[in-house]
Amino acid sequence: MAKEPVYKGNLYSYLKSKPGVYDSLVKVIDRIGLQKKLQDSTVTLFALTNANFQLAVQNLNNTLNVSDKPAQYLNSVKYEILDSLMCQYIIQGRISSDSLTNQDGKDVLGIRYGYPMHIGLNRQASSGYMNGGPTIVDFSDTRRSVFNRNWVTTETSSLNIQTDNAVVHVLNPDHVFGFNKFVSQIIYIPPPENLFKTIGGVGSASKETSGGPNAVEASKYVFDGNPETKFFLSSPGQFYIQWDFLVAVAANSYTLRSANDIQQRDPTDWTLQGWNEETSKWDLLDTKKDEAFDERFQLRVFFFTNTRAYKTYRLNIARMYGGSDFQLADWTMNRNQ
Repeated sequence: MAKEPVYKGNLYSYLKSKPGVYDSLVKVIDRIGLQKKLQDSTVTLFALTNANFQLAVQNLNNTLNVSDKPAQYLNSVKYEILDSLMCQYIIQGRISSDSLTNQDGKDVLGIRYGYPMHIGLNRQASSGYMNGGPTIVDFSDTRRSVFNRNWVTTETSSLNIQTDNAVVHVLNPDHVFGFNKFVSQIIYIPPPENLFKTIGGVGSASKETSGGPNAVEASKYVFDGNPETKFFLSSPGQFYIQWDFLVAVAANSYTLRSANDIQQRDPTDWTLQGWNEETSKWDLLDTKKDEAFDERFQLRVFFFTNTRAYKTYRLNIARMYGGSDFQLADWTMNRNQ
């Protein structure tokens, strides 16, 4: 049996000893102030090579270029983004592959912020034998979901490198730093002023979940601002959800947040209306078709042109992404400052 690679020194020194491999990783570690953690704490690192960071930066700048925005690099990206994403790859304690014999793997937390990740053992097939090939480790961003179908998983290219204070598993070169969240977090558009919080009002729906208004997935949860709750309907057909504000207010944006479960239940076609008290008719404010939520718990902001104040706004759901069932974590009406 081959001996595991061993480096005599701490994890930070090991990374510094590999120029041309971990230069970008060291740059990020230095920038977010994790040197000491990698020198004197017992950790497991899922190591990102230069290639992993290069893919992320390339994807970012391709996206920024489309919008005629200046390019960004690891030394200019917001500290908070690098910090939160990098901390997902460092786990407290030593976790070698032979400790993952449990079929279900191991739930772990990233350092500093306790972000939930998952590590699992994966034995590859070889020469016609199941589990007869090399062993790799699957490393997953759970997206805070208990359903592994919502996870984003990457694989290791080498395992169990030992330093004085750490175990290192090296990720495949095709892994993109940030589990595809790097670009979306940088170009994320924060929602404008939430009118429910500033104006006050009541949310309602034309159809209620089968368990009634107090069920765990009732309509009230699409208005509560909590991404962990949701409104679910089984094969509702066309229906609407509605905000009634205490006073008339001119909204010109709204947000929708995808829920925890499968993408097929996300809304994809809808219209937004405002009740015009002068004409006693609904005014059409926005129409969307073939929209998609690429991630679970994804918050999207939609802007529309409007100067008229309405007390009532209605979102008419016409179609779901891939089926008849509906789910949505949150809906807000907003006003740009």
